Amino acid sequence: MKKISLTGIKPTGDLHIGNYFGAINPALELAKEYDARYFIADYHGLNTMKDPVELNSTIRQVAAGWLAAGLDPEKVIFYRQSSIPEVFELTTMLMAFTAKGLMNRAHAYKAAVQENTEKGNDPDAGINMGLFTYPVLMAADIILFDTDIVPVGKDQVQHIEMAQDIAQAVNANYNQPVLKIPQAGVQDNAAVVPGLDGRKMSKSYGNVIPLFVPEKTLHKTIMRIVTNSQAVEEPKDPDASQIFLLYKLFASAEEQAALAARYRGGGMGWGEAKEELFRVVNRELAPMREKFNAIMADIPALDKILEQGAAKARPIAAATVRRFRKAAGID
Repeated sequence: MKKISLTGIKPTGDLHIGNYFGAINPALELAKEYDARYFIADYHGLNTMKDPVELNSTIRQVAAGWLAAGLDPEKVIFYRQSSIPEVFELTTMLMAFTAKGLMNRAHAYKAAVQENTEKGNDPDAGINMGLFTYPVLMAADIILFDTDIVPVGKDQVQHIEMAQDIAQAVNANYNQPVLKIPQAGVQDNAAVVPGLDGRKMSKSYGNVIPLFVPEKTLHKTIMRIVTNSQAVEEPKDPDASQIFLLYKLFASAEEQAALAARYRGGGMGWGEAKEELFRVVNRELAPMREKFNAIMADIPALDKILEQGAAKARPIAAATVRRFRKAAGID
């Protein structure tokens, strides 16, 4: 019997190349080895997205993006968090076993408090309970589906450790394995993708290359990549160029070797290097873009896919809640 992996996907705006190589591809690879579940964490999105039109649109764009990138809803369980009411029942139950001190140590909360303190504001200014209790809702997302592995980056391990602490507190209280203890699958090999300015690609830096923009927009974006002032005739170090680092993500080994030789030999300007990067990027993204646009053109069909995923997920979720209720004496 395969172990279970679970991946949460926050609806936080347009997907970009950094998401594709750093999160989407590694997460989809898990479906080859695990019984994989993927969900759109739309209730988590409420903490930062208060515009209903924006949130509604982003939920579907992110779902369509994962489908276009290769997620197969026939082979995995793919659902919206908001379609699983057991998530919120379990969250309430877990609250009774979660120490406030544990929430005080959550990275996101501590960072918000520190920012307020540095600005001379009240430490809790602008911090809602959704942010403060975020780790409990995330623990419910994970624990509800008897998850074995949660793929995360090193900076997200704390969330899994908190889920472990909460589940262990429940099991210790009832002296039985009511809840499965999840493990973090730390993705050391996930690609760190450089952005337009050479820093890590991130929406917060405004340096991203979006996945599904029109071809002309993709070309204009790539042509904005920051370069140094080396002249056309000067030899260039491919390993020191974010253009080449991006190129390696999309090009074959033969293409990489040929372009690296041109870098080192001189006679190639940055504009030409960007055009070559655009060629290989567009080659891979064009079919995905076409699929994404087709999915977004039929929102009822997309919603049906997510509804079918929820129908698969709910019996699993209900079984976990029944097990907990029985242990707690409220069945």
